[in-house]
Amino acid sequence: MIYTDERFEELSNQLRMKKVRLTDQRLKILEYIIDNSHHPTVEEIYMDLHKGIPTLSKTTVYNTLNTLIDANLVRLVDIDDNEAHFDPVTEDHGHFKCESCGKIYDFEINIDALAGNDLKGFKITNKNVYFKGICPRCLVNIN
Repeated sequence: MIYTDERFEELSNQLRMKKVRLTDQRLKILEYIIDNSHHPTVEEIYMDLHKGIPTLSKTTVYNTLNTLIDANLVRLVDIDDNEAHFDPVTEDHGHFKCESCGKIYDFEINIDALAGNDLKGFKITNKNVYFKGICPRCLVNIN
C-alpha cells in the first residue's frame, strides 16, 4: 500500500518513532482522520471504514484513537455533549460548533494568553477553547 499524502507519511513516521506498531487498520484509521478533517466521531470512522475493512471492530477504532491521542498525533475534541470528535491538528487552536448544522470549525487563538493568574502553581496538561453558536452559512439561511 502506497500513501502519497505528505502529512500521512509524516504521521506514520512519527508513529514508527514512538514505537507504535503499524497495522493496516491503524494506518487506515489515521489516514481517515487526516483525509476527513471535519472532526469525525468514532461512529463515522467505524461506519465508513467498515465497508472496506469488514473485520474492523469499534473496539479497534477506540483503541487506535487512544493510541494516537497518547502519541500526540490526534486530538480529542469534546465540544459535543454526547460524542467525542477527533482532530488531526494537535497544535493549540480553538473549535467553534454550529448549533444549526453541527459543523465544527477550527480557529486560531492564543490559548496561552487566556491562562489566568489564579492558576499559578498548577500544571496544565490540556488546553481547549470551545465556542458554540451559528455559522455564517446557517445565519444566511435563517434570515
